[in-house]
Amino acid sequence: MDRAIGRFHVPAASMVVSSFVAVVVSLGLIDRALLPLWRALTGGRRAPTPLQRIGVGHVLTVLSMAASAAVERRRLATVRAHGEAARDDPAWVSPLPAAWLVLPFALSGAGEAFHFPAQVTLYYQEFPPSLKNTASGMVAMIVALGFYLSTALVDAVRRATAWLPDNMNASRLENLYWLLAVLVAINFGYYLACAKLYKYQNFGK
Repeated sequence: MDRAIGRFHVPAASMVVSSFVAVVVSLGLIDRALLPLWRALTGGRRAPTPLQRIGVGHVLTVLSMAASAAVERRRLATVRAHGEAARDDPAWVSPLPAAWLVLPFALSGAGEAFHFPAQVTLYYQEFPPSLKNTASGMVAMIVALGFYLSTALVDAVRRATAWLPDNMNASRLENLYWLLAVLVAINFGYYLACAKLYKYQNFGK
């Protein structure tokens, strides 16, 4: 994708910074705007529960995967528009501006801003006193497990399909994003079932 801004070319690896910026901005908006608005709309009742905030994070993650698929589909459309020479050349760069990637990264960062702080709050609030200090460790363990599972998923997709060849201009990467969106949506459904059955032990204390 075209990463040029005037004469400056944005390094590919730095695109992920937009996700971190989205986390910081979202945390500020949640604290300074969304929570006061929630209290105003609910007549001063307590803030959304940790489970509700985690649920919002799940929804934003699904939207992030769908947005990634849509952007990749648009990129591949520009490849096809330039013919077989572009498709068969791994070094060919799509003229589609890389700024399109900001949306999926921003949605992912906003999802993390809802999800991970609420997870730490839930664990610290609900764990027995002897385990409260492990709350942040549990979140880190879940993130690490997610990295391992994502690597395993990509490896399985490479073995079972032709979606991820060495030449990404001839790939079907958008299919992988749609697969991830479906898996995250299924996980969200399972989460909703568990959250509905869960009974808080210490909420509001």
